[in-house]
Amino acid sequence: MSRYVIDKKLLDENIEIVKQKAGVPLIGVVKGNGYGFGIKEITKILVEHGIKTFAVTEVTDLPILREVLTDEDILVMRSTCIKDECREIAKYGATATIGSLQAGQAMSEVATEMGVTVKCHLKIDTGMGRYGFMPSEIEDAIKCYSLPNLKFTGAYTHFSSAFRNHDLTKAQLEMFKDTMAKIKEQVGNVGILHASNSPALLNVEDVCLDTVRIGSAFTGRVITKSKSGLHRLGSLEAEVVDVKTVPKGYFVGYNATYQTKRETKIAIVPIGHYDGFGLTKEKEIITFRYVLSVFKSFLKKKQMYVKINGRMYHVIGGIGLSHTAVDITGSDVKPGDLASVDISPLMVNPRIERVYK
Repeated sequence: MSRYVIDKKLLDENIEIVKQKAGVPLIGVVKGNGYGFGIKEITKILVEHGIKTFAVTEVTDLPILREVLTDEDILVMRSTCIKDECREIAKYGATATIGSLQAGQAMSEVATEMGVTVKCHLKIDTGMGRYGFMPSEIEDAIKCYSLPNLKFTGAYTHFSSAFRNHDLTKAQLEMFKDTMAKIKEQVGNVGILHASNSPALLNVEDVCLDTVRIGSAFTGRVITKSKSGLHRLGSLEAEVVDVKTVPKGYFVGYNATYQTKRETKIAIVPIGHYDGFGLTKEKEIITFRYVLSVFKSFLKKKQMYVKINGRMYHVIGGIGLSHTAVDITGSDVKPGDLASVDISPLMVNPRIERVYK
């Protein structure tokens, strides 16, 4: 049976490294099933480290989080005009993101109907092109502050390329600060301001405002241009379930795509595409060099490996839905031995158990 294993001690160290680097309170971003670490599991650990504010994108995560959070704030980082989603935000006492006048009106109407006041953060679009008021839409943003049953407690923006383009990141920050200064002149207190995410914190100096939003940095799997001191965490593990020896010229896997060149000893590992093995996360930086590397990998039929008892063995016959065959010729690998693969937690099936050791 496969499971995704996380070293709890090293995760604790990552959290403290990030806290020290930020120097301001953290918002624990636990979207995407806690960046693949298990939303409830990692949230509990972040609470142990004194984090009091959390963030998700899906309203369906709210009831799950409320099982482990009571008074902590939960920011929904999606500006929505869908009233059913607004009702979920209000029902679970979360903080709404308001990125358009229409979204503000929808949230206000729902809050009024339910007889509650909903906390909100204003979203400013400084170049990401998704949610948020553009700086040219300040007048509409200001109107939201007077909508009934909404209480604005903060505002934020999102950097589009902090892992690569420092100048653009700094320009976005200045645009955000300038926009909020103009809004503050009209409405008074705008609450806390935040812009920095994991790539920004670890790659760009002087981008932290009142708080920072951190998710991928906790896992140690974030693009940085220099050493961050963070531990790369998480591995998919399972025991070898069977071992067999096949003759030279024997086909392995679907469609007879692999044929042995010699007598081959094979270990069967119950890890496959269903678990997330062999799936890839789209690279965030698309360059000519990246395209060339993909083409070369295609030509070379990039080899996949599984670690068994601390040694790397290559996959043969392709990766199946639930099983993978591994060439262990010349080894003493036997059923019950531990096999593991290093894959992004975001690629691991949410149904796979997360185990903290």
